[in-house]
Amino acid sequence: MPPKKTTRSSAKSNKHEAEDVNAQQNVNEESDDSRTGKRKRSAAVKLDVKKNKSDQTTKASYWLMKSEPESRIENGLDVKFGVEDLKALPNQTGCWDGVRNYQARNFMRDMKVGQKAFFYHSNCKEPGIAGLMKIVKEDYVDHTQFDKKDPHYDPSSKPDNPKWSMVDVQFERMTKRFIPLSELKKYHLQHKVKGGPLKDLALFTKARLSVQPLTEEEFDFVLSLENADSV
Repeated sequence: MPPKKTTRSSAKSNKHEAEDVNAQQNVNEESDDSRTGKRKRSAAVKLDVKKNKSDQTTKASYWLMKSEPESRIENGLDVKFGVEDLKALPNQTGCWDGVRNYQARNFMRDMKVGQKAFFYHSNCKEPGIAGLMKIVKEDYVDHTQFDKKDPHYDPSSKPDNPKWSMVDVQFERMTKRFIPLSELKKYHLQHKVKGGPLKDLALFTKARLSVQPLTEEEFDFVLSLENADSV
């Protein structure tokens, strides 16, 4: 794992995410956490849980992950982490730490090695897609939840029952041109009216989430924009 100080990730924009998971979802999260062994389950239940998780992982094979490319000091630390910062890391690989939204965390838990993701610059002068990366390590415990000096320290999370996960991502390439949020919004609005691959794009239907799923159709259309003139 790269040095922690240099792997500030999309979680830095999570401060601006609403913790909009309702009470029932929180109950479900606690039930998921019980799989660590605190509550025994029958073999049949365990099989159902395994099947359900398998079903969930087939829902998305592509992702959009947000991070802040501009300096912002939080608790004495600069939370800046843009695509160029990922590119500069050893092996161009870093951990995507600090996610503190349950739904975004669950999406990361669904990720599989080799899946593609857009690196999206957020909370900046011009938000948009700047590069491509791939998942190189599936979910594991996010160490920042236990670090009292980290902006994303969570005193309610315990080492024997951690709440938060992260994945490792590796830089693949820059997009041929920067694809701004404003352009994506124009296509989204057009496709909502006339039909099209971006009509239900999570970037607009679940805008607050820093980790979002994409369908293959959505991913392919957005990627095709790098070869087109901006609108």
